[in-house]
Amino acid sequence: MPQREEAPIGAPCWIEVFTSDPDKSRAFYGGLFGWTSEETGEEYGGYVNFRKDGVYVSGCMRNDGQAGMPDVWTVYLASDDAEKTAEATAANGGQVIMPAMEVMQLGSMALVADPGGAAIGVWQPGLHKGFGVLAEPGAPSWLELFTRNYDESVEFYRQVFKWDTHAAADTPEFRYTTLGEGEGQAAGIMDASGFLPEGAPAKWSIYFGVEDADAVLAKIVELGGSIVRPAEDTPYGRMAEAADPTGAHFKLIQPPTS
Repeated sequence: MPQREEAPIGAPCWIEVFTSDPDKSRAFYGGLFGWTSEETGEEYGGYVNFRKDGVYVSGCMRNDGQAGMPDVWTVYLASDDAEKTAEATAANGGQVIMPAMEVMQLGSMALVADPGGAAIGVWQPGLHKGFGVLAEPGAPSWLELFTRNYDESVEFYRQVFKWDTHAAADTPEFRYTTLGEGEGQAAGIMDASGFLPEGAPAKWSIYFGVEDADAVLAKIVELGGSIVRPAEDTPYGRMAEAADPTGAHFKLIQPPTS
């Protein structure tokens, strides 16, 4: 897929791993996907940017334990006004976890939670436009929300992030809504009330593209990660779930053969 200069408003535009051991995470993802990493300096809190073939693909932030959160991957959606998006969050059944704040000239960010409790980042781009590569091996290829609060969440993303929503499936067994349609689909929302474990919060999942899911799972174990769900064939490709060495979960998707 061609490189992208900037994400449309409401679309996923950035991902970052919140990690208790940045050095270990840098080594793991560098070894797994061939990413290079660069430190931004103390003025940015020691934030690390990952690049794939020289293009921004994700970020890495230290988890010092003060927030009481586990190590986790976070998805950011593009906004043209982070402060107004945070205000709209509170007005549409969500919660503001971290109010909008400027990140020097790079842009403005906020962290919110949707009606199902899933955390989602907000990014208003300045100089930093977000990831420029997607839908290829070693890059984010799909992003989706698993939630019990399906109807409320669909309406939330429509109102707060201006999603153009399309019902991809609407049966008692499978309810799924996408941002955009056809080849323009950018993210999805799944009604997970039938299978999300009791007590498990709603969450966003990141699928990284791979050419061979089984080979990548073996590499993950070799690099100190673990297999959460072995690879299995689906109508959408061969999928798996793994965790990095500090416990942050992510998923893999190997496109179906034509």
